[in-house]
Amino acid sequence: MLRAPQFAFIAALLAAAAMWCYVDYILIPHQQSQSASLGIPRGNLSDLYPRWLGSRELLLHHRDPYSPEVTREIQLGYYGRELDPNRSNDPKDLQGFAYPVYVAFLLAPTVTSPFQVVLTGFRWFLTILTVLTVPLWLRSLNRRVSRLTTLTWIVFTLGSFAAVQGIKLQQLTLLVCGFVASAMAALVSGHLIAAGVLLALGTIKPQLTGILIAWLALWVVSDWPARKRLAYGFVVTFLALVLAGEALLPGWISRFRAAAAAYVQYTGGGKSVLDVAAGPLGKLLALAILALNAVYVWKNRRASANQAAFARCLALVMSATLVIIPTYAPYNQLLLLPALMLIVGDAAVCWRQGKMTRIFIMLAALSVAWPWLSAMLLSVLLIFVSHARLQNAWALPLLSSLYIPLTVFGLTVLCVWRGNQESVGRAVAGRS
Repeated sequence: MLRAPQFAFIAALLAAAAMWCYVDYILIPHQQSQSASLGIPRGNLSDLYPRWLGSRELLLHHRDPYSPEVTREIQLGYYGRELDPNRSNDPKDLQGFAYPVYVAFLLAPTVTSPFQVVLTGFRWFLTILTVLTVPLWLRSLNRRVSRLTTLTWIVFTLGSFAAVQGIKLQQLTLLVCGFVASAMAALVSGHLIAAGVLLALGTIKPQLTGILIAWLALWVVSDWPARKRLAYGFVVTFLALVLAGEALLPGWISRFRAAAAAYVQYTGGGKSVLDVAAGPLGKLLALAILALNAVYVWKNRRASANQAAFARCLALVMSATLVIIPTYAPYNQLLLLPALMLIVGDAAVCWRQGKMTRIFIMLAALSVAWPWLSAMLLSVLLIFVSHARLQNAWALPLLSSLYIPLTVFGLTVLCVWRGNQESVGRAVAGRS
């Protein structure tokens, strides 16, 4: 990328155009035709809608958003009708309000507007926020790149299947990505209270932020006088959200836990990328990865936010999160951006580490690039082959989806190990 920035930018434009073309002209038409043939209901299919309607009913009408009555009303908008358990083709996801109640505070400005207006505005908001996460992540990693390289990262990001899916569905994961990227950029810039506030807001999806928060808690206590403001910002904001939610809906925590448990049960979820890829060994591998992360962040707990060791910890923690959390939805892969940025920056050095490393780099590159390559192939074929026939190949760009988090995490471990070896080498040379 650094040697040929213009070529990388053109490649990014082509890849992004191909991905959007694939989604609009192959994937969505396939889903529509499948729904029509099987009688699967399709309403607005917006992941924002259950959270928006639940928040509106809570704030305006003081109704419990976790209640079965509100869930049925959500289904009327999301699916176009209530789900019928007697219909075998009906979705199993009941689309309940399976979020912490304080997400209602974030959505409060929208609850008095018609949902179609909110949907359009939120889609553009998520698009702009996703664009902004790129320079924020670069700042978090202390990576100084040219404007063209930054723009290339932005185009690749917006053209990734993760971003396209998230924007199309109005997924709140993209909002959490914005909070986390902003929090880390603020932390690196020395604005610790702001970083804590933003990190607390990101807990609307606790599964995406839990490991990150645990690492930063260790980082804070390792130098409490200098870093305590991060804890103050986070704890005060988080307690304010929890207590305000309790005042608004007493006993919401138990309701949320029940809704989250029900969500895992009726969606058949609760499986991580490791669980799907490794079966019964998935849980053991997850524990091993957590132990690996714990050892590395413990050794580097005193590193300041502007040091390379801190950036490596960030990349390692975020990539580990994606293989451990009990979900493997592609839109979550936007949290791999810091790891990918670290890998691209260190790829040339890692390439010289040996044949096995080069093979792994090529496999990881193929898994990440596969969705774009196959989307480009299908987009070209749209010129020559009927859309109906190409819909049979709808799954082609998604074949590597499960392996992207795994290979990116593995390559991140290699880059982190290489960076750690360099640091040790410099320290030894300095003492000699």
